[in-house]
Amino acid sequence: MPHDPHDLAPGLLELLTERHLATLTTLRADGSPHVVPVGVTFDAATATARVITSGSSAKARHVRAGQQRVAVCQVDGRRWITLEGTAVVKDDAASVADAVARYARRYRQPRENPARVVIEISVDRVLGHE
Repeated sequence: MPHDPHDLAPGLLELLTERHLATLTTLRADGSPHVVPVGVTFDAATATARVITSGSSAKARHVRAGQQRVAVCQVDGRRWITLEGTAVVKDDAASVADAVARYARRYRQPRENPARVVIEISVDRVLGHE
């Protein structure tokens, strides 16, 4: 069942604040899916999901190469949520620092990575069950 990304039910928002890993699906140049485990944060006010990663990662390369349609999925028993949207890779210091701070609040302080970037996803479709 689709949900409004700007008005998620409290149970779905709670799921997005608990400490759970998710998967990020990006598309390779041939259209095949590349699915990897990630930590993700969600800003409900702007319907923006963020994933921090190394700038040389396959997920960052796919988005930079124009495969900008992505999905993030998180599962906890019968509860699940998928955030779909358009991604961009940001490497400016302010965007990366903001994403790292959000990640640290949800998970833990990440290790240092001078090549870190943030994949910002403008979420336009949400599927899920609370």
